[in-house]
Amino acid sequence: MTTKRHIEHSTSGATLADLLERILDKGIVIAGDIKVKIVDIELLTIQIRLLICSVDKAKEIGVDWWVGNPAFSRRQQELLVESDALAKVSERLARLEAVAAPVAAKVV
Repeated sequence: MTTKRHIEHSTSGATLADLLERILDKGIVIAGDIKVKIVDIELLTIQIRLLICSVDKAKEIGVDWWVGNPAFSRRQQELLVESDALAKVSERLARLEAVAAPVAAKVV
């Protein structure tokens, strides 16, 4: 009588969702430096710092750079749109004044 044995792989117990949940809960840091030198002259330095975690975990460890960053504020985005519209109106007004100035000078 033969018995069937089931081979269990180390990844069979965890799904992708489980892995993602664990990474977001605990966090993962990837860091590295790349330096390009020729004859002791540093030409290029690239520093890579990558933190993958949930927002709650990031706040817990003191990483909250997006809170004070105006680029991530809805009001800041609205102000950028308003200033862009105002710049377009100002450009149009300047063009109209440039066209109207010679005509107004001839009338007077």
